[in-house]
Amino acid sequence: MTLKYFQLLFCITLFSLVSSNIGHATGHATHDKNLPAPYDFIKHLEGCHKGNKSKGIHRLKNYLQKFGYLSIYPGHGDDDTFDVALESAVKTYQSYFHINPSGTLDAKTVSKMVAPRCGMRDIFELTNSDSHVIQDAVPHYSFFPNRPTWPLDKRHLTYHILPNTPRIAVNPVRRAFNKWASATHFTFSQAQSNKGADLVIGFFRGEHGDGGTFDGPGGIVAHAFAPTNGRFHYDADERWVDGSVTGAVDLETVAIHEIGHLLGLGHSSVQEAIMYPIVLPGVRKNLHADDIRGIRALYKV
Repeated sequence: MTLKYFQLLFCITLFSLVSSNIGHATGHATHDKNLPAPYDFIKHLEGCHKGNKSKGIHRLKNYLQKFGYLSIYPGHGDDDTFDVALESAVKTYQSYFHINPSGTLDAKTVSKMVAPRCGMRDIFELTNSDSHVIQDAVPHYSFFPNRPTWPLDKRHLTYHILPNTPRIAVNPVRRAFNKWASATHFTFSQAQSNKGADLVIGFFRGEHGDGGTFDGPGGIVAHAFAPTNGRFHYDADERWVDGSVTGAVDLETVAIHEIGHLLGLGHSSVQEAIMYPIVLPGVRKNLHADDIRGIRALYKV
């Protein structure tokens, strides 16, 4: 009788673990699905402009600061006044995304701001108060500060996919590495352990120890770090799929984007580029000429 009890208990535990992994693989979130997406608060600020004072403007300032459009001085991040600095930041954001730089939080601007996106910054340094004026002659691709790269004699990189990664994600990650290999001087191979691996990929939720907290469904879907850090993290709370499915995020598209960061590329303001910061659900993307020009300019190959 005791043996049968433990056999039954083992079966229940095993079923629970398998069920948990299936839920993780299909991207079912642990958060309350009735909660608003992380950046939905911006919808309530539509129409705001310089001189307005409205609850939630301080959160908009923090959003723009997070992604590189605003430098917040002490006390500024808690103020709900739409001031001159915020207007300039909104203009910079609008110019980056090819929206008329009016400085007003119009519908097009709000639509971009609330969309799911990569967690890395778009702009790393604001040079002057007129930084919202982006010259068309400047390449659309970008790099991290000081242009970190892998050593030129290191052409082969190994990557490890952590055990917490759902099976559905493995092939999209492999395909993403193959696409970068076909467009660069790099080759890649999968390592069975993270010991000694150049790159490590995994799924995480919330605060996970790298300074880039995930925020549940919507908002930030993934992030990766510049060379030679090597970490690439998916937000496990998103609805992940392999392909183009309405309302879900494509694993391969995000993998190609984040590997671009691992190789040293920043974001691009070209909407068709894989390094464009916004990741639209239901859309699958591939490498674009802008991405390839950027990586070749970075490594001078």
